[in-house]
Amino acid sequence: MTDILDRYRTPGVFTGLGGFEAEIDALSADVATLVAFVQGLLIHEGLVGAYGVALGPDRAAEKQIHGAAAMLRQALRLDDRPLAEARAPDRRVVGVCRHFATLLAGVLRRKGYAARVRCGFANYFQPGKHVDHWVGEYWHESQGRWVLVDPQVDAVQHKLFGLTLDTLDVPRDRFRVAGDAWRACRQGADPMTFGVSGTPMWGLVEVYGDVFQDLAALQNLEFLPWGWYGLALDEAGMKETALIDKLADISSRADEAAMTDLAELLAADERLRPPAERIAATVESERAPI
Repeated sequence: MTDILDRYRTPGVFTGLGGFEAEIDALSADVATLVAFVQGLLIHEGLVGAYGVALGPDRAAEKQIHGAAAMLRQALRLDDRPLAEARAPDRRVVGVCRHFATLLAGVLRRKGYAARVRCGFANYFQPGKHVDHWVGEYWHESQGRWVLVDPQVDAVQHKLFGLTLDTLDVPRDRFRVAGDAWRACRQGADPMTFGVSGTPMWGLVEVYGDVFQDLAALQNLEFLPWGWYGLALDEAGMKETALIDKLADISSRADEAAMTDLAELLAADERLRPPAERIAATVESERAPI
């Protein structure tokens, strides 16, 4: 386990804190405290009404932010108080579930946790539906297991969605990583119950795309939810079931052996590789003011 845990203790291109390390060092290492820190800085674009605020169209660009450091810089532009102080909802950085998970992963890594972002589907937002969602995952040393954490869901959302589950330890049957979702559909689950809330985007193609997003996140590349790449952009790729089954299995296992298998597939098939030029351009663009 040593190699894979070291992999996820190391900042990636989007989880590095870029000058904000001292602010994170001053926080407690308690996971609940770190989740609350993230919640005090971010707001989900689709849930602003639940917090009694309305945001103008000028704020929409914030959801295009990739990196944790860029999110923290934007948080200070909106409110120059210390980052540890929770912002009023209308002064929080606008994002989606992926932003909460990515910022949490960056903070957890700074605190010494092995942590990563997972892309998949949650069944606790809409009855009978598996909603496209991103969460965090960290290695619990004393329990010897990976723990799923939903940093987006705060007290307001617990009430809004009528939740009773522990969002600091989300059960695996309540959140399915993308590989598990693909396998479930292949075994008879209705693909039309998997999709993006509030949109017409439902069905197996959404599961297919998320397999690639989860594999990228396992490579420490947390793309935006709409940032599909390579073979994911070609729906005909779903017909390559043997290949996608292999990718889904890697997503489901997500251990050191799985990452070795993924490296072999990436080396053999350029369609599976995350776009290096796009990554470099994104990193460069976020060095400038947002």
